[in-house]
Amino acid sequence: MIGFNVAPFTGREFDYIREAIRQEHICGDGIFTKKCNQWIESETGTAKALLTTSCTQATEMAALLLETEPGDEVIMPSYTFVSTANAFVLRGAVPVFVDIRPDTMNLDENLIEPAITERTKAIVPVHYAGVSCEMDQILEIAKKYGLAVVEDAAQGVKASYKGCSLGSMGDYGCFSFHETKNYSMGEGGALLIRDPEKIETAEILREKGTNRSKFFRGQVDKYTWVNYGSSYLPSDLNAAYLWAQLEMADEILEDRMRTWNLYHKLLKPLEDAGAVELPFVPAECRHNAHMYYLKTKDLETRSRLIAYLKEKEIMAVFHYVPLHSSKAGQKFGRFHGEDRYTTKESERLLRLPMYYGLKEEETRYVARMIKEFYEA
Repeated sequence: MIGFNVAPFTGREFDYIREAIRQEHICGDGIFTKKCNQWIESETGTAKALLTTSCTQATEMAALLLETEPGDEVIMPSYTFVSTANAFVLRGAVPVFVDIRPDTMNLDENLIEPAITERTKAIVPVHYAGVSCEMDQILEIAKKYGLAVVEDAAQGVKASYKGCSLGSMGDYGCFSFHETKNYSMGEGGALLIRDPEKIETAEILREKGTNRSKFFRGQVDKYTWVNYGSSYLPSDLNAAYLWAQLEMADEILEDRMRTWNLYHKLLKPLEDAGAVELPFVPAECRHNAHMYYLKTKDLETRSRLIAYLKEKEIMAVFHYVPLHSSKAGQKFGRFHGEDRYTTKESERLLRLPMYYGLKEEETRYVARMIKEFYEA
């Protein structure tokens, strides 16, 4: 069976976990947490990066740092993971869903401004498949209306827009290091902070409302409770696992790009014949081969293709069910405008096996079985 995902593993993880244990500091903000934070800052140019236990909690931190209040509205796509909305719903805010672009599956930047009301607090662009939203226009709209921007860059590590790293352009950016992502610590994430003046508040929030970070830097002689907060720190053991991959980030990226490009080459004849649609990457975007997907004619064709590939021992899956069609989405949020593409395109999309170490012959086999399905 060719699985849909295999968590990345370089072979150095065990060595670094043992080193973390020898340091006798396996809780948060140990040597490997610091290494990971510094790597993200150097890679993205953000003012500060703080490793978190998940991208979900990084987004929740962003919502808290924005002082989100009940009744606030937050514009986002419906085609995203539940955490994008939950972070704001937990603060009493209303997710306002807008339609997506059918080419990139990202929120349609032209539909943001009509959705803005006097209650709008923020815009949350989701960079689907590591392909950037049109950030110039989004940032321009945010500036015009005095709105915050929180980038859901869960899938966007080492991807960029016009040379700027995803997650670094908005007020806050959120990374995921879940086992399904390009770089993993099992469960984990990071909050990227653009404004240096927000760093201390974020550190306090992350450290249970205390100034413990300043204490460990020797800036205060003891730490105390100074504001509200929670525990968003991952164990240094998790960070040690992640560091083994971040120091090989380029090698992992190159490996995934080879697979992505091979899929694209082998499946292009099917697109040319009108059987499927393949991913579109705008010229100004540098993606990170987070996923490879294709779009079938309709839901029925996708279901048959998934079943066919499973018979051939290939695990292919669909992705998000649009949030606005879910029970919670209808309870907590609303869809602004017409759902022209969100539901239709989501029902056509099929994700293929994609992970670090996927063999060339396996990639070719997957493509061959897809071709056989359409030939049949």
